Amino acid sequence: MKPFLSLLFVALAAVAVAQTPETYVFVQRDSALYLDVHRPATPRQDRACVVSVFGGGFVSGSRNDELQREIAPLLTDRGFTVVCIDYRLGLKDSAMVAQNSGLLHMQDLFQYCIDIAVEDCAAAVAWVVAHADQLGIDPGRVVLTGSSAGAITVLMTDFCRANAMPQAAALPKGWRPAAVVPYAGALLCRRGELAYMTPPAPTMMLHGMKDKVVSYKKMAPVISRNLYGSHRVAKVMAKQGIAHWIVRFPGIGHEVATWLPGSVDLFCAFVDQALAGRVTTLDATMTDSKLVPTRWTTMTVRDLYK
Repeated sequence: MKPFLSLLFVALAAVAVAQTPETYVFVQRDSALYLDVHRPATPRQDRACVVSVFGGGFVSGSRNDELQREIAPLLTDRGFTVVCIDYRLGLKDSAMVAQNSGLLHMQDLFQYCIDIAVEDCAAAVAWVVAHADQLGIDPGRVVLTGSSAGAITVLMTDFCRANAMPQAAALPKGWRPAAVVPYAGALLCRRGELAYMTPPAPTMMLHGMKDKVVSYKKMAPVISRNLYGSHRVAKVMAKQGIAHWIVRFPGIGHEVATWLPGSVDLFCAFVDQALAGRVTTLDATMTDSKLVPTRWTTMTVRDLYK
C-alpha cells in the first residue's frame, strides 16, 4: 500500500506544480505589469512556449481571467510552457472615453490602445526570451496567440516587427515569433497601403464571417477607418506570396474569439507545422457543432462601446 501512496503523492505533486503559475513583473510602466508562467509536467522535446494575450476590447480582462485559466492547462497538457501576460488597457477609463467621444478622438484613442498593447506585448516577449534558460524554453520557438483585443495585439506585434515600427522596438534584434495564432484579430494601418515589408511569422487566423465586433473584413468607421480583419489580411498575404492559414466560420460572429479551447487540436497541428518549417497556404471554411451563434453573432462594435 505504501508504494502506491508514494506514487500517488508524487503524481498529485506534479499536477499541483503544473497548475500553479509562477508570477513575475516583466516591465514597469505607471505600475508594474505581470505575467504568469504555467509549466508543463512533461515539456515538449522542442521546448516550445506559447505567449497568450487576453481579450476584452482594451477595456477589461487580465492574464488570469476565465479564458486564460482554461487555455493554460490545455496547452501545458500538450507540453507547452504557457506565459499569460497583462498589458495596459487604454479604454479602461470609460468616463474619459465618454467625455471625449468625438469621431476623430475615438480613432486616435483606438490607435493609442493598440500601440501601448503592442509595446507591452513586445516587452513581455523580450522578458521571456531573456529568461529562456530559467523557463526551460527555446527562445526561437515562442508562439503568440490571443483573443479579440489580444488577437489584434499579437497580429499587430508581428506586423510592427516585420515593418520595423517603433511599437515593437523592445523585441530582441533579429527575433521573430515561431508562429502567430489570432482568434478574431485585425491589423491597423493608418499610413499607406496595408503590406508587409519583411515576411511575417507563420500565421493562422481564425474568424467568424459574421463578426462585427472585430470585423471579419473592416472595422466600423466610428472606431477606425483602417482596421482590417482576417479576410483582408489574408488577401494581403496571398497577394504578397506569404504562406498562411485562414479558417473561416460561416454564420458565426465574435464567438470565435474564445474558441482556442475548442480548437486546441487545430492549434497544435498548425504550430507543429510552423515549428517544422512546413507551413503552406490553407484557406478553409469550418463548422463545429459546439460553436453556435449567440448574442455575439449579432453584436456590433457600437454595442460593445455604447
